[in-house]
Order: sequence, then C-alpha cells, then structure tokens
Amino acid sequence: MLPEKIIIIAVIISFIGDFIYLRSMYLGHAKPNLVSWFIWMLAPFIGVFFQLKAGAELSVLPVFMAGFGPLLVIIYSLLKKNGYWKIVKLDIICGIISFSALILYIFTHNLGISILFAIISDGLAAIPTIIKSWRFSETESASIYLTGIFINIVGLLIIKDWIFPIYSFSIYLILMNLTISFCIYHNRIFKKVIFS
Repeated sequence: MLPEKIIIIAVIISFIGDFIYLRSMYLGHAKPNLVSWFIWMLAPFIGVFFQLKAGAELSVLPVFMAGFGPLLVIIYSLLKKNGYWKIVKLDIICGIISFSALILYIFTHNLGISILFAIISDGLAAIPTIIKSWRFSETESASIYLTGIFINIVGLLIIKDWIFPIYSFSIYLILMNLTISFCIYHNRIFKKVIFS
C-alpha cells in the first residue's frame, strides 16, 4: 500500500489531463458527447457520497476527479460554439437508461447495490462515446482517459479497507478509460501491427 499523500500527485496529473482535453476542444479536435459527459459528471459525484458513507478516505479522490473533469468539459462545451458532438437517438436512449439507473441508485439503501447502479449508469452513458471514439477517433483526445487510468490505479493502491463500495468504482473507471483509450488509438495500433 502506498502512502495516502501520493494521491495529491495523481490529482495534479488528472488536472493536467483535463487541461489537455479542454485545449483539444479549444483547437476544435475533441468534440465530447454531452450525454456521456453529463452522466460521467453526475454518477461519480453520487458515488463519492456513498463511498464516504462506506468509510473511504483519500482513496475517494480519483472518483471525485472522474466527476470534476466532466463538469469542466460540460461547462466549456456549452460556452464554446460547436464544441460538442451532435446528439443522436442512441445518445438519448442511453441517457434515459443511465438516468433511470441513477434514480434507482439514489433510492437504494444498500451501499453495494447503490455503487453497482452507479457503475451501470456510468457504463451505459459511455456507450455513445465508445462508439464515437471507434468510428471518429479524431474527435476525441485520450489525455483525460489516460490520466483517469493512472489516478484510479493510485487510488486503489492507497485503499485501507477493501470492500466493494470503496474499490469497485475505481476498478470500473480503469476498465472504461482503457476501453475508450483503445477505441481512440485502435487505427494507429492496427496500422503499426500490419505495417511492421
């Protein structure tokens, strides 16, 4: 187990990833899907509340940052004209299902089930961004996802009490960020494999 204060370095690196993503939006490269990013803001903030109730300490910071980064992205998207991906029917369906899971999550009194609903909600909200990242990888910047992997690994390494409500959201965030990063880089990965 690492010393808890190491999480501060991970939070700073997370802020750098957020800044790089916002810069990519400013340059017109990254166009976030607002349905995904709204749920990605909401679910982690609710998850933080339940993790704190379960006894989490500084290990909750990666999940908090998983909600704070999307909050910055949403604010900037709304301020910047054409700064976001156009919403289609699939986005709306995933958003409604995600929001329903969040409502169930809020009213469940079992911390484990509540965290599971938050993960399901967040995962469903990721579907439009995963599809967009695979089809139009040039519209995403991997910085925020790669730093999300790093900060959540560090968060896992400082957990004192290994119970599902405390560690599960971070493990999910690592897997989700890995998936989106792979979707963003898949063309480059396959070109190197084919042409090497």
